[in-house]
Amino acid sequence: MLNNNLIDLPRALQNMLERGPIDMPAALPRRSFLKMIGIGGLALGAFPQTLLAKDAETTAKQALKPNQQPSAFVHISPEGEVTVTINRLEFGQGVQTGLPMILAEELDADWDLVRSRNGNADIAYQDPVMGVHLTGGSTSIKNSYMQYRELGARARSMLLAAAAERWNVDSASLRTEAGTVIGPDGRKAGYGELAEAAMALPVPDKVTLKDPKDFRIIGRATNRIDAKAKSSGKQDFGIDMHLPGQLTAVIARPPVFGAKPASLDDTAAKAVKGVKAVLRVPLDRGGEGVAVIAEGYWPAKQGRDALKLQWDTAGVEKVDSEKQLSQYRELANRPGAMQFEADMAPLAQAPHQLEAEFVFPYLAHAPMEPLNCTVQLSEGRAQLWVGTQMPGIDGAAAARVLGIKPEQVQVNVQTAGGGFGRRGVGTSDFVVSACEVAKAARTAGLTVPIRTLWSREDDIKGGYYRPMHFHRAKIGFDEKGKVLAWDHVLIGQSIVAGTLLEGMIKNGIDPTATEGMRNPYPIPMKLTVHHPKLNVPVLWWRSVGSTHTAFVMETLIDDIARATKQDPVAYRLALFGDKSPRHKAALQLAVERSGYGKTALTEGRAWGVAVHESFDSVVAYVVEASVADGKPVLHRATAAVHCNLAVNPRSVEAQVQGAAVMGVSMCLPGAAITLKDGEVQQSNFGDFSVPRITDIPEIAIHIVPSAEPPTGMGEPGLPPLAPAFANAIASLTGKPVRNLPFKLA
Repeated sequence: MLNNNLIDLPRALQNMLERGPIDMPAALPRRSFLKMIGIGGLALGAFPQTLLAKDAETTAKQALKPNQQPSAFVHISPEGEVTVTINRLEFGQGVQTGLPMILAEELDADWDLVRSRNGNADIAYQDPVMGVHLTGGSTSIKNSYMQYRELGARARSMLLAAAAERWNVDSASLRTEAGTVIGPDGRKAGYGELAEAAMALPVPDKVTLKDPKDFRIIGRATNRIDAKAKSSGKQDFGIDMHLPGQLTAVIARPPVFGAKPASLDDTAAKAVKGVKAVLRVPLDRGGEGVAVIAEGYWPAKQGRDALKLQWDTAGVEKVDSEKQLSQYRELANRPGAMQFEADMAPLAQAPHQLEAEFVFPYLAHAPMEPLNCTVQLSEGRAQLWVGTQMPGIDGAAAARVLGIKPEQVQVNVQTAGGGFGRRGVGTSDFVVSACEVAKAARTAGLTVPIRTLWSREDDIKGGYYRPMHFHRAKIGFDEKGKVLAWDHVLIGQSIVAGTLLEGMIKNGIDPTATEGMRNPYPIPMKLTVHHPKLNVPVLWWRSVGSTHTAFVMETLIDDIARATKQDPVAYRLALFGDKSPRHKAALQLAVERSGYGKTALTEGRAWGVAVHESFDSVVAYVVEASVADGKPVLHRATAAVHCNLAVNPRSVEAQVQGAAVMGVSMCLPGAAITLKDGEVQQSNFGDFSVPRITDIPEIAIHIVPSAEPPTGMGEPGLPPLAPAFANAIASLTGKPVRNLPFKLA
């Protein structure tokens, strides 16, 4: 018998509950690595940049917002094909499937006929909770779950009303099934033949949603809608834009952020066949670059390579990573902003004391598709084609640069080949620079669309980065591992300072830097925070502050367990008590499915454990690792996920796999961005390492069943991987790991 909390689960999940937790494939063999990376009407008509007058009138009458109108999200063709518009950027996380699943569930659509398409910067596609255009913070499914359910239910209600009017019956006597309205006498009408009439009907203000136990789509492991296109090479990304007459631009950027050209000789560049113009353009952070515009990327790059440029770097700060670390260490001794203020008096008298320093470098996002933006200008108007996480903000930034109104900018959101935060920049740097190039080109007489492309080297050397962070901890605890006092200092640049989100800073502390500290452990902590300002552009990186706070917390918890000779799992469970049931459930599931404590490991291997909550989801890892020839090796990783109701378990699996790969990337030698005399020293995958196929462990993912509304999964799989790996290495070597990437010597 299921308890009352679980009755709301779809029947398929109820059956799984009775059998036990949901299992993903037992392991991810190395040969599946490339497959993993690859898969990773009723508009009921098209939705324009602004609501049609009729829609606006309906909205006013019914008090429905644009993001509640089915006309913005659902198109049903005469053949019954249902196309769902997505209010997010699809860049690998699976929203092109997850959100249509939610809407199709309430619409009672035939899933085989469901398609998806990108939205734009229209107000209808703002996040319904935050009120801005945003793909980030693992909020896509979480924030739009009820929105897309209601959209589907409203569209279904309109289709029922259209059928009732056609058949002259009460709509309450009708039912729907797989894209068909069925009458009490057995008559049937497909959604396609009803769509036009349904479009003319009023949109219902209130609708009744399905009882979750009747779900037939939500909760079912479902293949991605875009999987075939991506695996066959047919998927178009922003970088693939080709408009009539289009030219391509690349920009020579200064070696130090904010610098400008001192002298320029473009004679050789202009002599390259296909080069149309060489233009100086403003860049991010007060800098200036030189754009080479040509008939394609290769001549543009050749032209850029031929430029004879001298840079003026005299007036800008030149950050040096080694000196920066020394400055951070000195800063850790000074008073700073305080987030937690527990009494530290017991520290000096504690039976056991532990001191530790952690260093985390700058990290590049390095998506497979480098940054790009195509701009077409006409009199008083602009069109942008770009893979962006914030189309509204980017559209407004483009309008400022171009000297037009935001409503005169049309942002066409393109599917993106990764991003991890880099396509959601408060300064809109890569969009602004593309608009500056297009504006300069038009002034120079080039009135065609201009596609501005970044090379891999531009992407890695040109910012923005996960900030460098330094942590220092002094901990006092007793023989049982009870923490008596924890004095902690955290230093790193603020991500939101000087941006549109600066209001997030409270009492001098950027919460994106400290998220994940202390919780869920009930420990007395004093947390001091410093946010120095440096001439290095910084940004969120997949899982943001948890990329470093999870490592600090979970390795130090292990240190205390080892010092007091306690099993690290038992120690964590004791600390959780009854106050962290989701952490407890995830950790216990990972332990159970990994064989921890029961299975004898191969000689030379050790277990590693970590659990962390980010973006309202909890992920626990139990890993097996070894050290071979002085290098850390990760063999197996068992993950347990508590994300409440999993809309598409297959997407959850893919997200954790991808996040685990990024987690591994933080640990490997070469996974760091460093600066010397203000210049970024890395430029491509030869010196900024990413995991190779041989670095990836077997990965098994399990989901804790839940009936609660879904939480985020784009990022939570990343933070606990590195500390679990580090804890296994520390168990083998007897020496804790304090740096990312690992330094074992």
